Amino acid sequence: MQEQVSQVIDQLRPVIQADGGDLELVSVSDDGVVTLRLQGSCTGCGSAAATLRSGIERWIRRKVPGVREVVAV
Repeated sequence: MQEQVSQVIDQLRPVIQADGGDLELVSVSDDGVVTLRLQGSCTGCGSAAATLRSGIERWIRRKVPGVREVVAV
């Protein structure tokens, strides 16, 4: 599952980078929790939590069966 999530993040990365941010995959647990580190302009952005939930998490869950949740550290 880790490799699948990594591939999806690579697909999302150009969109996030276009706004000055970036994503780092920290871990994927056995129970389907993906942990990401938001970087760049995402770290101080007030919309980061909304982007994580409504965009990033939704896309990863759609593309990778078994992902239950996406959290940021």
